[in-house]
Amino acid sequence: MIYEEKLKMGLKDIGKENKIKNRALLEMLENVAAYHSDSVNYGANDIYETNVAWILLGWKLKIIKRPKYGQKLTIKTWGRDMKKFYTYRDYEIYDENKEICVIATSKWALIDIKERKVAKLTQEIIDKYEPENKSVFSDEKIEKIKIPQKFISEMDYTVSRKDIDMNLHMHNLYYLDLAYEVLPEEVYNQRPFDNITIIYKKEIKLKDNIKCHYANENNKHIIIIDSDNGKKVHAMVELF
Repeated sequence: MIYEEKLKMGLKDIGKENKIKNRALLEMLENVAAYHSDSVNYGANDIYETNVAWILLGWKLKIIKRPKYGQKLTIKTWGRDMKKFYTYRDYEIYDENKEICVIATSKWALIDIKERKVAKLTQEIIDKYEPENKSVFSDEKIEKIKIPQKFISEMDYTVSRKDIDMNLHMHNLYYLDLAYEVLPEEVYNQRPFDNITIIYKKEIKLKDNIKCHYANENNKHIIIIDSDNGKKVHAMVELF
């Protein structure tokens, strides 16, 4: 089943030349995924009945033509490749002229909120989402990000209340914010980046002390977010 919503960006969503920010795009995609789950009774309001909640494992996003403030956008999303313990969700964003602007894929898992462990995707759940046999990328998976051997810059950060979501973890959008903060000024000024990959490894909680590391390899900007002197990798971000 292809689920569809029409959205319009706000002032906080725009950056250079009044064009939409990457963070705003991810927020829209996240919300539309939530609305889709709401429609099949596996959304935020259903958690205490179903005892499961969706968690995000990764993003891959490509901007083909960056939308500008004032445009009404149509976002389409669907589940695909629904396996025993995870699923992919793809997206397409269209402008008012019905031209495609953005494509993205994401990887999700269900968590049993009582046991705090990964839950199985039952056939009942799969049937509710009616997955499609369609991928927006030729490579259907989210590629791994290799940890660089050397870094150019680093930044320490202590997680605060504003970062925490309904699951008592740092919300997935704030990982992109951290990635931007550690970029050297000359790199930061190159934004917006039209290709984003984020891989989430371990959750970050309130008052955790984390470190962000930046490197440039093969003309790609790589950010590693870790803790415990590099022993625990929380996330990897790639921008170009």
